[in-house]
Amino acid sequence: MRPSRVRRRPLLRFEGWIAGMGTSSGTRIVLGHWCRSPFGPFSDVMLEKADGERLLLAPTRETADFVGATYTFDAVRVVPVEVSSAAGAWTVTAGPLDLCFTTGRRGLLGMLLCAVPGPLARRPAWSALTDRFAGLLLPGVRTRGSTIGGRREWYGARDLRPIPALSATFEGTDLGPVAAVEPPVRFGFSSVPREPALTRVTTLIALGPE
Repeated sequence: MRPSRVRRRPLLRFEGWIAGMGTSSGTRIVLGHWCRSPFGPFSDVMLEKADGERLLLAPTRETADFVGATYTFDAVRVVPVEVSSAAGAWTVTAGPLDLCFTTGRRGLLGMLLCAVPGPLARRPAWSALTDRFAGLLLPGVRTRGSTIGGRREWYGARDLRPIPALSATFEGTDLGPVAAVEPPVRFGFSSVPREPALTRVTTLIALGPE
């Protein structure tokens, strides 16, 4: 008898940007701004407070359920999430969070990532290869790994720009100026770069065997 084959669900692809930043209050913020996704364009915010509480701010119940089933949070809120950007300045409104940040000129690593062709960045094999070097260049960063619920994930970066300044309030409290992402965020298997940065990325997620 021939062994049965395990069918795997197609990879889900998200194209967009991830902004990771810390604040002097100890709150760390990760913005996902997705221009293309299985849910259409949307943005979400992952926020880890100084006391370690992890919060997800997502625009719909569908996206909240998906992101909440992929990463680990202590609380999830469905709130309007609006993002705009122009000339290197980003503005984010997400329920109790108001955030503005600016991006600077890309460095050598950013220029190298810009040279990565899009089709290559979308291949899991490329993310597996870069995973060997990501942690050396950016401690705490992984480009492949497993999430909760047995999902697998790959990141293919195509640009990297520093975030030199921000202003943010959460529930009316000023979070202070930009700071390093320290300690690393604990939503999944990877943190964002320690130095605040905006990364253009293709994220692939495999939901696992059917």
